[in-house]
Amino acid sequence: MPEISGSTGRTPETHVIDFRAAEQLLAARDPRGAVKLLDGVIAAHPENTAARLLRARAFFAAAQLRPAELEFTIVLEREPDNAFAHFALARTYERQGRDEQAVRHFRLAAALDPNPQYRRAARFDA
Repeated sequence: MPEISGSTGRTPETHVIDFRAAEQLLAARDPRGAVKLLDGVIAAHPENTAARLLRARAFFAAAQLRPAELEFTIVLEREPDNAFAHFALARTYERQGRDEQAVRHFRLAAALDPNPQYRRAARFDA
C-alpha cells in the first residue's frame, strides 16, 4: 500500500502527478494554477528543489515578484551553481528596478553557463 503523506491523503505518486500537471499549466500560461498545485507538493516535500524552481517560475510568470525572488533565492542556497536560477533571479530583480542586483546575477549566470542569452544579459562590455 502506498505511503500517504499528512492528512491530505496524497501519496508521493500524486505529488509527481501534481508536479507534471503544474508544468503543463505553466506551459499553458496558467501560472496561478501551477502555483496552487505546487503549494501542496512543496508542503509535503519542502526539500524538493525542482518543485521550488518551478514554483518560482510560476510566481514570476504571474508577476508575483517577491515570492518569485524568495523561491529563486532558496534554490540558489541549495544549488549555488544553478545558472538558470541566477538568470531568473536577475530577471526578477530587473522587473523590480533593482538593476545593480540584477547585473550581479546575470554575470553569475553567464560565468556558470556560456548560454548566449545569459552572456548578452550580463553586459560584460558595459
